[in-house]
Amino acid sequence: MAIGNKSIYRSPYIVSLLIVAMAIGIIYRLIHIQSIEGKNLKAKARNEKRVREDVVPANKGNIYSADGSLLATSVPVFEIRFDAVAPSNEEFENSVKPLSDSLSKMFNKPSSFYSSLLRKSRANNSRYVLLARGLSYTQYVRVKGFPMLKRGPYKGGFIALQKTVRQHPIGQIAQRTIGYERKYEDNSYGRVGIEGAFSQYLNGVDGKRKMQSLGKDQWKPINDENEVEPIDGKDIVSTIDVFIQDIAHHALLKALEDYNADHGCVIVMEVETGAIRAISNLGKNSTTGNYFESINYAISEKHEPGSTFKVAALLALLEKQKSDTARIYDTNDGVVKFYNARVRDSKWGGYGKISLARGIEVSSNTVITQAVNEGFKDNPKEFTDYLGSLWMDKGLKLPLKGEGIPYIPQPGEKGWSGLALPWMAFGYGLSVTPMHTLTLYNAIANNGVMVKPQFVSAVKEFDQTVLTFDPVVLNPQIASLDVIKQVQDVLVNAVSRGTGKKVGSKNFTVAGKTGTAQVNYGGGKGKDMYYSSSFAGFFPAENPKYSCIVVIHRPDRNKSYYGADVSGPVFKKIAQKIYTDVPVTTKVEDFDAVPTSVVEDYSNYDLVVQDQNLDIMPDVRGMFVMDALPLLENLGLQVEVKGIGKVKKQSIPKGDKIEKNKKVILELS
Repeated sequence: MAIGNKSIYRSPYIVSLLIVAMAIGIIYRLIHIQSIEGKNLKAKARNEKRVREDVVPANKGNIYSADGSLLATSVPVFEIRFDAVAPSNEEFENSVKPLSDSLSKMFNKPSSFYSSLLRKSRANNSRYVLLARGLSYTQYVRVKGFPMLKRGPYKGGFIALQKTVRQHPIGQIAQRTIGYERKYEDNSYGRVGIEGAFSQYLNGVDGKRKMQSLGKDQWKPINDENEVEPIDGKDIVSTIDVFIQDIAHHALLKALEDYNADHGCVIVMEVETGAIRAISNLGKNSTTGNYFESINYAISEKHEPGSTFKVAALLALLEKQKSDTARIYDTNDGVVKFYNARVRDSKWGGYGKISLARGIEVSSNTVITQAVNEGFKDNPKEFTDYLGSLWMDKGLKLPLKGEGIPYIPQPGEKGWSGLALPWMAFGYGLSVTPMHTLTLYNAIANNGVMVKPQFVSAVKEFDQTVLTFDPVVLNPQIASLDVIKQVQDVLVNAVSRGTGKKVGSKNFTVAGKTGTAQVNYGGGKGKDMYYSSSFAGFFPAENPKYSCIVVIHRPDRNKSYYGADVSGPVFKKIAQKIYTDVPVTTKVEDFDAVPTSVVEDYSNYDLVVQDQNLDIMPDVRGMFVMDALPLLENLGLQVEVKGIGKVKKQSIPKGDKIEKNKKVILELS
């Protein structure tokens, strides 16, 4: 009895000890979870957040031409999804049929397809069902008003995702100069052309919106509206004139095709302001043989210019009073010797004894090399320093990336020899870009005032001018007015009675100089050496308004490779068309006013890109072909163009129903 009683008394103590032990274990476990496992759980919770904040990209600003045509614009593109769990049973059953009918009518699929999709998604509790992607803004607004979806994300299951796509209404014309900005996977940026150089203005301020996780890496917006709305970028008004650009592009393209050349470029500059009115860069695709814009040869490619550089040598001789235009030089049967090297004229037997001016007119290598060597051999630095004042030894500080920096050999430095001075006189042993050469010729046309090439005239916020870009003077006077006048006369004569006779016009006077260069001259024979053909000048010579340079590389030697034959006709075609068809204006009376053409061009273009189901022929009469062409091709039409400029007639009348792949003929004037 006593033993049994002791066992009974010990039992409560044992139970108490067990309870205490369990409590200690629980406390220990809580501490362990809090101090050790808690960190891991918190980290996991952070990684599995149910809500995140996404960036809503701002629309880039538009890029316009000088005459108000649209060159680049951002078009919003939408993706529509459906949260099948959000609507109530009553809402779903009442609206599934009319919603399916609406989707069927818009996207040309059977109503039963959408009805089955919606019901299956509802049964599977799917919360991120794709209904449509690649929609324009007008299509997005239309879908947003469909039955059930119009009740929003919480009651109607409507999910809309937006992104922007950059469009270029004029297609590939001037594509490299208009440019782009791209963000790469490593968060670095590739910036090209006007768009890249002026991205600080074109890029707006991104917005923000909260997204809710649906699981399996799927997210939907929490609200129908953004938490922070994006602010669109500002617009850029370029100096490009689409009419002149159209002329330059097609004139260059035809010459490249006719001579089966490798690549080439054209630049048209306004003399007084330096505004670039046209710039075309075309290179051949080695696979297809077609020409397209890939490299901005005009500003990036530096090479030996050949005879167009003789004008720089002439300026140095006259300005430094080392010679004069009337001084006579003996061409020595077309060959002169410097050390063990010979310089030859293109004319066999030379030109006899001729003046310095006549030597430039007929592009005599023997005359200019003798003149420069005699004038500067005792102090060659005087010659190279003068070339420096012409910006031939430095960059022009263009806003566009990729500018080529010229090379001018300097006395006493590596690469200098006894041949350097005479070789530079006729454009060899140095390298410059086409833009540098044109800037020099433009300064001659501008009575000695050298202005910087300009690609953008203003930054605008629709009807308000935010910033204007005035002409920048690089050198207020590259030579005395008397010297400039002499050089102008020589360049006029080079066209009227010299190597540039094929470029002359009966309607107006042209001044300029041909250039035919052996690229890699003296660097060996074979495929590494080829010809480049060029012509640089300005018009009308009496009161110059535009300067222009044409450079074509590697033309077919069996056809021709001389500047007068290959590049000269391109210059002539551009000059004639501009002179006869383009009104000369250098001032804008009301710069803050939005040109009607800007609004109209944007509206016409937006009409097509925002409604992909448009099947009615629009009225493109009065539009530039570069605006009309992409619009009609977007409608599925085959476009044939006759002429240059604006659309005068269209073979399919306005309002007619469009048949896909049908040909429409545009007559231009």
